[in-house]
Amino acid sequence: MSDTIVALATPLGRSGIGVIRLSGSNSISVTRRLVGGASFQPVPRNVTLRKLVDPESGEANDEAVITYFKAPNSFTGEDVVEISCHGSPVVLRQVLDSCLANGARIADPGEFSLRAVSNGRIDLSEAEAIRDLINSQTSAAARQSVRQMKGEFSHRLQPLKDELLNVIVILESAIEFVEDDLPKAQISLLVQKLERIVASIAELASTFKAGRLLRDGIRVALVGRPNVGKSSLFNALLGFDRAIVTEIAGTTRDQLHEQLTINDIPISLIDTAGLRVTNDAVESIGVERSKRTMADADLVLVLIDATEPMAAEDLSIVKSVEQLSHLVVLNKIDALKTTEIETRKNEVVNQIGSMFNHPDSRFLVISALTGAGLDELKQAVVSPFSFGDAFGDGFLVSDARHHDLLVRVAQELSNSILLLKEDVSEEIVLIGLHNAMRFLGEITGETTTEEMLTRIFSTFCIGK
Repeated sequence: MSDTIVALATPLGRSGIGVIRLSGSNSISVTRRLVGGASFQPVPRNVTLRKLVDPESGEANDEAVITYFKAPNSFTGEDVVEISCHGSPVVLRQVLDSCLANGARIADPGEFSLRAVSNGRIDLSEAEAIRDLINSQTSAAARQSVRQMKGEFSHRLQPLKDELLNVIVILESAIEFVEDDLPKAQISLLVQKLERIVASIAELASTFKAGRLLRDGIRVALVGRPNVGKSSLFNALLGFDRAIVTEIAGTTRDQLHEQLTINDIPISLIDTAGLRVTNDAVESIGVERSKRTMADADLVLVLIDATEPMAAEDLSIVKSVEQLSHLVVLNKIDALKTTEIETRKNEVVNQIGSMFNHPDSRFLVISALTGAGLDELKQAVVSPFSFGDAFGDGFLVSDARHHDLLVRVAQELSNSILLLKEDVSEEIVLIGLHNAMRFLGEITGETTTEEMLTRIFSTFCIGK
């Protein structure tokens, strides 16, 4: 008999409705005390409107819609009660306190989902998809999470696990019941089966680069010397005024982070302090942070003022990103004549190219003030990370844990194939095959340790 857990299933703050969820063998008895009715017996999967009563004073706190899901036909596989009351933080706190006073305890992060996995209602990869769906930043990421939540990843793995198990059974049987070595023809068939499994595993693993990008996005840092228009570009890309823009050099002293989406790719955009030598202690800290951000970014946008000659600071910044993925962006072309823009761009390209040998650099011209060139800039930002139709209907592996386990499976199977071809004994071959089966089981939770489960579900929100 499991203890009864309780948590707020909706976000903190004021709302029209707040939902409190109970799960465990005493969910109904706790609910009876909340509604002040010892005979209260809700019908499974039906809603009931009841007054919530303070157990000590007997006064009504609120009216709530109560929904009961009887074990095992609930999300967790246990008795589950959901209490939908008005979303006042005060009311929700009173209801939670009443649940705690009557024998429930606050759920740990992800404990509802963990119980669902433990009780066989969902597997581990499906539970992780719930977390990813809640955290999804784009519609494409949400679609991928829903597909995994519905079991598509597990369904793709199951035939591979069945095929691998068939190979293991044949080799185990050979050890127990066959005195002679397996025929060459049979070994060849086993090798072919394992090679097909490896190919399927490798195909799944190859989708991780696109899946990780879809889930986590990319970090783009705006860098440049003061007053080249970083904050103006930051605001223009976001579509609203987030950063303070002034003519005073060094206005931005700390980093600003905001999210936007380009072509279904989440972008974490970072506006940094202007890079220059300064005696201002606060600004110096901002400059050092800017340098660290450049090193950690997936893409660096180096802004240069198109209306001024290249300064030594500009060249120094370009040199510092030579080994990083970057774009050189000439800003403020609105202040130039149309005939001057291309000339100015060629001057910058030639000067940078001759000094630092930047064959992979890409140069764009924009105006953060008028928006000229912003569409081209957006496409240039995401094009190095584009995967064609990868974000379409294909299933993508988006979790680093899943990808790591798939890579391990492929390595173990490849080693076992080599051993089979070299006529090594079945006992040695089986070590790698059993390891591969265990790694596949860790993806869906059959062979995952309790310590690993605790670590995974600690990343979930409390009410899930």
